[in-house]
Amino acid sequence: MKMDTDFHTAKGESESSYSNNSRLQPLGCSSGENTLILVSQVIDAMSDSQQMEVQFFLNDLPENDFNYIFHSLGNFKESIAAEHKGGRIAGLPGSYYTRLFPSQSVHLFHSSCCLHWRSRLPDGLDVNAKPYLNKGNIYIAKTTTLSVVKLYQELFETDLLLFLKLRHEELVSGGQMVLTFLGRKNEDAYKGNLNHLCGLLAQSVQSLVHKGLVQEEKLDAFNLPVYGPSVDEVMAVVRKSELFNVSSTRLFGSNWDPYDDSGDRIVQDSLQSGLNVAKSIRAVMEPLFASHFGGAVLDELFREYARNVAKHLQREKTMYSVIVLFLQRR
Repeated sequence: MKMDTDFHTAKGESESSYSNNSRLQPLGCSSGENTLILVSQVIDAMSDSQQMEVQFFLNDLPENDFNYIFHSLGNFKESIAAEHKGGRIAGLPGSYYTRLFPSQSVHLFHSSCCLHWRSRLPDGLDVNAKPYLNKGNIYIAKTTTLSVVKLYQELFETDLLLFLKLRHEELVSGGQMVLTFLGRKNEDAYKGNLNHLCGLLAQSVQSLVHKGLVQEEKLDAFNLPVYGPSVDEVMAVVRKSELFNVSSTRLFGSNWDPYDDSGDRIVQDSLQSGLNVAKSIRAVMEPLFASHFGGAVLDELFREYARNVAKHLQREKTMYSVIVLFLQRR
């Protein structure tokens, strides 16, 4: 699995594309008109500072669909021109696990829904590594060994330390970061909501194995380059870096179904919610699954996944655990 080529959102404007299945736009997945939400908010906040010029950079891996966002910029620029003429927007391809900007040139970084993604797979879990250490799973599950959990945790620490170091070099003195990413409430690495979500995906792949559509070895060899940390794990890494002061830390829940804004404790239409969840996950993960299992099985895979999610939501309404960090450069 090559993160720089295989990890990108589903392109274009089809029913399964990211642009049609995203309601929050992450820095690091700059595709779709929702990318411009933060830009709009910053410009609104600057409405009293008409003389200030601001440069916005939209960052993503080179393989992502920059064309869509650039096509949507025309109308956006027209809508903001009357309010503020000092905003400039540019695309910046590259991994956020590398240097992106000159030293001390950035005042604010905003990263949404990307830091739970790893820079690569943990050592020993790559598709070519044998024996397979996490058979039948694609992430941390009940049958995952503690040694595999430790591999995920060690890579998370390495990646986040690198990210903080790179952004510290690029931020001006006193510069700030707002980081939002998926985590977990429980300190137990086996009990995060991301574990449930990925477990249902693994069950869906297992169904294709039983149907003869996917070889079992293919499932055993596949793992997702993702890790949902606890708040304590995140804070331990930030303290270890000694690079940032923590202004604020928050943990909140967000419904799996991106179109369910209710605070109800039950899901009113589990079948529809199952479809919504499957579409949103496919929009993000389709390229990873396609590169490993092949594109021919994707429709059946995510139909099965929608059914599995619907069954789960009938029993229990489940939410993502979302961590928000406000950091200031020392």
